[in-house]
Amino acid sequence: MKKLILSVGVMSLSVFAYAQKSEVAEAKKSWDLFQAMNQAQNLQKNLDNLNKGLAHTDLAIANEKTKNTVEPWSYRASMASAIALLDTISEANSTAKQKIAEEAILKAKELDKKGDHKDAIANAKINIANAIQSRGIRAYNKKDYATAFKVFTEITEKNPTDTSMYLNAGVAAKQAQNYAGAVKNFKKVVELNGPDSKNLLLESINIELVNLKDTTAGLATIEQALKKYPDDPDFVGTQTDIYIVRGEIEKSQESLNKLIAKDPNKAIYHFLLGETYYKQALNVQNERQKVDAKKVKEYNALTAKMTGLIDKSLPFYKKAQELDPKATHTLEALKQIYAFKNDTKSYEETKKLLDALQQKQ
Repeated sequence: MKKLILSVGVMSLSVFAYAQKSEVAEAKKSWDLFQAMNQAQNLQKNLDNLNKGLAHTDLAIANEKTKNTVEPWSYRASMASAIALLDTISEANSTAKQKIAEEAILKAKELDKKGDHKDAIANAKINIANAIQSRGIRAYNKKDYATAFKVFTEITEKNPTDTSMYLNAGVAAKQAQNYAGAVKNFKKVVELNGPDSKNLLLESINIELVNLKDTTAGLATIEQALKKYPDDPDFVGTQTDIYIVRGEIEKSQESLNKLIAKDPNKAIYHFLLGETYYKQALNVQNERQKVDAKKVKEYNALTAKMTGLIDKSLPFYKKAQELDPKATHTLEALKQIYAFKNDTKSYEETKKLLDALQQKQ
């Protein structure tokens, strides 16, 4: 949160006759008293004093002699924004005073031809920003995630380049199970080159696949991610899994073969190509388990198909292990394949390598 600034510069009132400036003067007295108080220990007194001063500005802006002068509007913006920030008890009052402050800021800016009140106006804006953010945080801490999302979204509308608030809005939306809202805000952080963009893209893809169950949207986000992070294994791997689930194996294999041709020494690409065959084999295995044992011919045909797919995966896993001998995921895959093929020697050798790696971790 930005540093809270609740002060204004000295404002000259010499241009007014006393009878015409009394309400402005009273507002100034209330503001000066507020500044002199210990704000942390006298919350209610501060609020009472600010409300009293704000009431004087009500009269000042209704007076024909002072309604078009900058001082009452500047004090009004300062005091209303301070109440909006300080009142953590009544959300309704905080919001109402925020609106008063926003109106006063616009009028003060219009009337402040010489810029004498620019600091006060800027401080009021900071108070408003902090007041809104505080309301969002309080709502989130109360687990009122829908309200928190609404509040953080309000901040992004006022400051459309604030990546931290888009992130907050995305997190609150996800907690509120507003998954479309979460993805929208996470992608906005990425669009603005905010921090942790890669993980936010991965999170967006996960939400699209798991919560929204939209593989088409997931693939589109992966394509977006690969433009920002070309050939990244995390996105390529997820893309491979989606293609397998959708039965679009050829697309995945085509993509992986292009990557291997471009960088033949990257072990993960060979591993993923092996996965395209092995996961098909697992799907056939699941299909085989549903076959009545009496249907021997059908059962044997599925076994042969499954074995053929496993045999196709093996060379790619071996190549991946050759390029990256310490990759435990590759050794796990090889161990399972050797167990299936009853290749005891290769199984024991692979298990020994895997156990040794896991002991070092």
